[in-house]
Amino acid sequence: MKIVKYIATLGVALGSVGSNLTASDQVASSPPLGWNSFDSYGVYLHEEAAMANLEAMAELLEPYGYEYFVIDNGWFGEYKLKEGTLFPQEKHASDVRLNEYGHVIPSKTYFPSGLEPIIERCHELGLKFGIHMMRGIPRKAYELDLPIKGTPYTARDIANVNPAVNCTWCTYNYAVDMSKPGAQEWYDGLIQHLADMGVDMIKYDDIVPFPEEVEAVAKAIEKTGKPILLSLSPGGSVDPAAIESFQMAHMLRVTNDVWDTAKHIDECFEAWRKWTGKEADNFWIDMDMIPFGQLLMMSPEKEMGAGSGEDAVRLAGHGYRRWQQFSRDQMFTFITLRALSASPLMVGGDLPTMDGFSLRLLTDPDMLACNQNGVMGKLVSDEEGIEVWKTPEEGKSGSGWIGVFNRTDRVKTVALSSAFLELEGKKKLYNIWKGRKAYDLGLGTSHEIDIQPDGVTFLRYE
Repeated sequence: MKIVKYIATLGVALGSVGSNLTASDQVASSPPLGWNSFDSYGVYLHEEAAMANLEAMAELLEPYGYEYFVIDNGWFGEYKLKEGTLFPQEKHASDVRLNEYGHVIPSKTYFPSGLEPIIERCHELGLKFGIHMMRGIPRKAYELDLPIKGTPYTARDIANVNPAVNCTWCTYNYAVDMSKPGAQEWYDGLIQHLADMGVDMIKYDDIVPFPEEVEAVAKAIEKTGKPILLSLSPGGSVDPAAIESFQMAHMLRVTNDVWDTAKHIDECFEAWRKWTGKEADNFWIDMDMIPFGQLLMMSPEKEMGAGSGEDAVRLAGHGYRRWQQFSRDQMFTFITLRALSASPLMVGGDLPTMDGFSLRLLTDPDMLACNQNGVMGKLVSDEEGIEVWKTPEEGKSGSGWIGVFNRTDRVKTVALSSAFLELEGKKKLYNIWKGRKAYDLGLGTSHEIDIQPDGVTFLRYE
């Protein structure tokens, strides 16, 4: 596997892509790193907040290898707003903005200057620009019967209006019937439109259950001749039998939306078990975003009940405006899981207000080295609520990383030994989250450690 190697020494700059990689390889030769607006702004990101997060990303995350700046859903929506504010009055926009071919274009409500200034600044800063798309063709294009660029066909010739194949939680689009003439040309024109905008990554949503449309998007990207990263969503019920279609993309979501609760950590562990070993060259198993920092900035701070004087509009996302609710031990567990599983790291919280502890975890060189190693760790043992997962270092025998996770609600004392960790010969262990405390591990020796509830001991072995 061609893997971007990151240097694991504290205080040393991280590595870069080798010169022997092709342009296609460089799209996702290691798990992609970036920021996505959904956790912090739902589908209501506006240009001022976008630019603020972009500048903060360049300062805080880019030095550590994070490169994709991704605007999630709603960037084309003409929302109804609360008077005199940028806060939405509706969950999804009542109207969307299209060009003459039915391609979505930036909202006048939230991006009155268009996306061009943001994309240009993104590229000036050495970052890559990503955008969210919904599967299919806009219903507005169907209603207006807009032409499919370069063909004699129109939106009504290819749209599939059958409710059984259409998204129920976001109704901007109809599905595309890929058996119809003009269907592939629709995706070809749409993806070229995005490429011409300067898009470097596309997060395609509601597409995982429809492998034919996954293939259509992947083919359209190839026709642009540009190295555009393709991320597939949503997760949850993902059919492993369609893996060949999914591998035409670079990232495959295998969880539902992940938020700041113990339940969502559990779902990530379940997905890790199911998808272990399914990563491949330029293809990564994605466990969704990292909900650290401030979340849902455009939502009320708490649910408004009857008599509040305002209508309680349930907006996109999970819950209401807040600082993330994980305990520190859960945060250690969350980011260690992402490192050992080689899941793409897409930060979700608001970057200008990001707290120091979250940044410490997100930029830790050992964590990043493990993640960018690009090997999905395997379960070594699972006894009495203690799970041991091990990720060997690619191309280097006898070294790697181990996570000893306490999946219970009480403190557990664990004896670290060669047998317990399934290590051979004398080893040096470094406890990453304890200041890289070192242990010598040999035949017959062990070291007792206490692991907090929902906590983890993250080890480097060599």
